[in-house]
Amino acid sequence: MNIKKNDTVLVIAGKDKGKKGKVHFAYPREDKVLVEGVNFIKKHTKPRGEVRQAGIIEREAPLNSSNVMLLCPKCNKPARIGKKVLDDGKRVRYCKVCQEVLD
Repeated sequence: MNIKKNDTVLVIAGKDKGKKGKVHFAYPREDKVLVEGVNFIKKHTKPRGEVRQAGIIEREAPLNSSNVMLLCPKCNKPARIGKKVLDDGKRVRYCKVCQEVLD
């Protein structure tokens, strides 16, 4: 999975297509990401004493990582991501549009 926490992404598929947001969490095993302000669901909850209130709560749900595309911080365009090894042996991600190293 090429997307990490704190990356800015653009949603390219689904009900929130076209929205931008920052990745809060990445779940590599499930191949999903949780994006800020995107993919709200309504969850019906029962009361649990004084800890949790009953009712319908809106919260963000994870998206499949194939439905988001990373926004390159350099060229500010949605771009595919490649991986390469630098001369010192460090593995990095790079933008395939502007060839800029991301991390």
